[in-house]
Amino acid sequence: MTFVRSATFNAYWAVWTALFLAPLAVLAALGAPARPIRAATRLWARGILFGLARIVGLRYAEEGRERIPAEPCLIVANHQSAWETLAFLILVPDVAIIAKRELVSIPVVGWFLRRSPMIIIDRANGTQALRTMIDESRAAVAQGRSILIFPEGTRSAFGAPVQFKRGVELLYNRLGLSVLPVAVDSGLYWPSGSRMRAGTVMVRYLAPLGAGLPTEAFMDGTERAIQQALGGQAA
Repeated sequence: MTFVRSATFNAYWAVWTALFLAPLAVLAALGAPARPIRAATRLWARGILFGLARIVGLRYAEEGRERIPAEPCLIVANHQSAWETLAFLILVPDVAIIAKRELVSIPVVGWFLRRSPMIIIDRANGTQALRTMIDESRAAVAQGRSILIFPEGTRSAFGAPVQFKRGVELLYNRLGLSVLPVAVDSGLYWPSGSRMRAGTVMVRYLAPLGAGLPTEAFMDGTERAIQQALGGQAA
C-alpha cells in the first residue's frame, strides 16, 4: 500500500507541476514579476501538500506558531526530507529560503523557485557562495522578509545528531537578526530515497534567541534547542 500511494503521489506531482507550464509562459512574457511568481509558487506548494495529505495520508501540525516574530528574523531548521523545503513556502509565506543550486534544476518548478523566495547558492563555490548568501539575505531583509536556512547543509536521517555546517554563524553575525529555531520530524515519514508513508509531521517553533550573541552561544543554543525538541535523539 505504501508503494502504491507513493507511486500515485509521484504521478500526481508530475501532472500538477505540468499545469504550471502555461503560467510560466505568461509570467516569463510579462518579465517575470516577483509577486505573481511567489503567489504561483505558493499555489504549487499548496497543491503538493494537498496531494500528500489526500493520497499518502501525510499531514502536518504546528506547535508554537505564536513565537514567529512579526519582524524579519533568521529561521534555523533541521533538514530531514524534501517536505520542509516545500512546506515552508506555506508555513512562512514570504520567507527567503537559502537552497542549493541543484533544486532549481527541477523542470518547471525550478524556474519558479529561482525567481521566488529562494536564495540559490552553489555550495561547490565556497567563498562566493557565502558572499551570495549574505548579500541576497540582506536584500531580502530590507524587503521585510525573514530568512530560512537549513544549516546541516543536506538531509540528515531521523535520529542523527543535529550538526550545523559553516556559514550559518556568518549569516547570524552579519544580519544582526533574532533567531527562530524550528524542529521538524519529517524524516519519520519521508526519509531520503525512501517511500513516503502516512503520518503527521510535527513542526515545532522554539523559543527565539536574541541577536548579538557570541558565536558559540548561538551555535550551541540553537543546535541544542532543536535536538531537544526532536526528543534528544543522539544528543
